Amino acid sequence: MTKTEIKNTFIQIHPDDNVVFALAALKRGTAISGYFSGLIKPCFKFIFAMLFACVCLFAKGQDKSAIINPGLPYSNYYTLANQLNNFKQVIATRKNVTVTFLGGSITYNPGWRQMVCKYLTNKFPNTDFHFIDAGIPSLGSLPHAFRLQRDVLDSGKTDLMFIEAAVNDRVNHTDSITQVRALEGIVRHAKRSNPGMDLIMMAFADPYETSDYNKGLIPPEIANHQLVAEHYNLPFINLGKEVRDKINNKEFSWEGDFKDIHPAPFGQQLYFENIKSLLNACFDSKAKKIIKSPLPKPLDKANFEYGSYYNIRNARYNAGWAIDNNWKPTDGIGTRDGFVNVPVLSSVIPGSTLSLPFNGTAVGIAIVSGSDAGIISYRVDNGPENTVDLYTEWSSMLHLPWYLLLGSDLKTGNHILTITISQQKNKNSKGNACRIVNFLVNK
Repeated sequence: MTKTEIKNTFIQIHPDDNVVFALAALKRGTAISGYFSGLIKPCFKFIFAMLFACVCLFAKGQDKSAIINPGLPYSNYYTLANQLNNFKQVIATRKNVTVTFLGGSITYNPGWRQMVCKYLTNKFPNTDFHFIDAGIPSLGSLPHAFRLQRDVLDSGKTDLMFIEAAVNDRVNHTDSITQVRALEGIVRHAKRSNPGMDLIMMAFADPYETSDYNKGLIPPEIANHQLVAEHYNLPFINLGKEVRDKINNKEFSWEGDFKDIHPAPFGQQLYFENIKSLLNACFDSKAKKIIKSPLPKPLDKANFEYGSYYNIRNARYNAGWAIDNNWKPTDGIGTRDGFVNVPVLSSVIPGSTLSLPFNGTAVGIAIVSGSDAGIISYRVDNGPENTVDLYTEWSSMLHLPWYLLLGSDLKTGNHILTITISQQKNKNSKGNACRIVNFLVNK
C-alpha cells in the first residue's frame, strides 16, 4: 500500500491519543481482496485484513505525517533546569502573558511555533497570550544579540522566550567565541529587561550536526548553546542530537521524512512534540514565588549584553556615500522583510570612505549583500587595517541580511570605525557595493 492508501485507510493517530484503528473498506477487485474472498470465511477475512493493514501502517514508507512514533524518549534530549518557575507563576497570577520566539527561518516558517502557540492557548484558556514572532530567516546568534532590543524588548515585557541560533551559526560560519558572546549577551540583556523572564534555549538539526555526532564529536554550536543554558540555569532542548539518534534508531529518515534543514511537516511536528514534552514536564511541578536571582558572573566579560542597533545617520561620509530612505533592489533578486524599503547607507564607488564615532566595546555592520556586493577595508581607531569580502555564497540569489563584527573586546570608551570601499571585488560579484542598514554597537 502507498502512503496515501495507508492514510486513507486509517483515522489520523496523534502521539498522545489512545491508539484506535478504524479499518476502511478495502476496494473491491484488488488482487488481495479477490484472492482471499474465495479462500476464507468472512470473519477470518476481516481479521486478516486488520492484521495486514496494521503491518502496512508500520512498514517502511508509512505516512509519517499521520503519526509521530516517539521511539527514544523526548526527555533524553532536554534539561528542565529551573522548570520555568517564573513563567508558571505569571500564568497563575496574571491575565496577560507575552511569549517571544527569537530565531531564524525555522522559527519564522509555519510549523512548530504555531503549534506551541495553540498548545499554550488551549492549555490555559483564561490567559490572554501575546505572541511575538521575532524569527528572521538567515540570522543567527550575532544578529539576535544586536536586534534584541528593537525587535523584541521595545515591544514590552516578555515572560517566556524561545531562542534558537545553532543552524544559522553553523551555516554562517560564526566563530565559537562570537557565538558564546552573542548567546550570553542575549540572555543577560533579556534578564536585565525583565529579571523574572524565563528562557528556553534550543538547537535545531542539520546534516552537519548529524555528521559530527556520527564521528563522536559534539557540534560546537550545540555545545555553545548548552554551555550558556547551563551557566544561566535555563532549559535546553538538543533537537540536533534527537534527530540524529532517532534516524540511527530507524524511526525515520532524513531524506524521506525530515527532508531539509527547513523541516517538512513531519519534522515540524517532531520539534513540537519535544517542546510540548518539556513544557508538560515543567507544568507538572508547582510554581513558587517569582525568583529574580542576580545574574552570575559572565562566561566572557566581552559578551554583547549591551548590544543594539546604531543609526546609520551617525556616520560621517564623503560624496561617494549616500542614504536611500526607501532602498529596494533593481536587479529583480529577492529580499528579506526588514531589509528592503528601509533607509540604507550605501556606496558603489571604490575609495569612498566613512567614519563612525561610537562609544562601546564592540562594533559591526548589518548589511544587505546582493549580487554586486564588494570588499571593504576597515579599522578601529589607529588599529591595523583589515579587509572583508561582503559577497556570500547566497548573494547571487538573494539580497541577504548579513552581519559582520568589525571590532570586539575594545576598551570601554569612545572609538572611531573607518570603512573604505576597496578597489578589489569577489570574482563572482558584479560590483563594489556596500549597503549598510544598521551599525552594531555594544555599549
